[in-house]
Amino acid sequence: MPHSKGFGRRADRRTPDLVPIGDVVDSLMEEDVFSRGMPIATLARRWPELVGERLSRATQPASLEGGVLLIRASDGPWGAQARYLADEIRDRAEMALGTGSVKSVRIVVTPSSKE
Repeated sequence: MPHSKGFGRRADRRTPDLVPIGDVVDSLMEEDVFSRGMPIATLARRWPELVGERLSRATQPASLEGGVLLIRASDGPWGAQARYLADEIRDRAEMALGTGSVKSVRIVVTPSSKE
């Protein structure tokens, strides 16, 4: 079965047999790195709907670890706005992902480097 470990570290031999794509996806989702990324991908896809168009242009969900949603803001004022709305963002993220997924929200300001 194919896996994400890379060709150099494959423990199994490659085979010319065809494998249904659903089996490949199911196998990948069993790996921790892929399954952890799915909730944040869901939030990123739905971000404008969850926080509004203007805030979504200045913020982005960065990670979700241990129930803590980390949001990156482009500058201080947008970070302050996201902090002000943190409880509402948490509630909406919870609705999008399911109860118990998001326990708290943490905002970090990471200005983009413009030349």
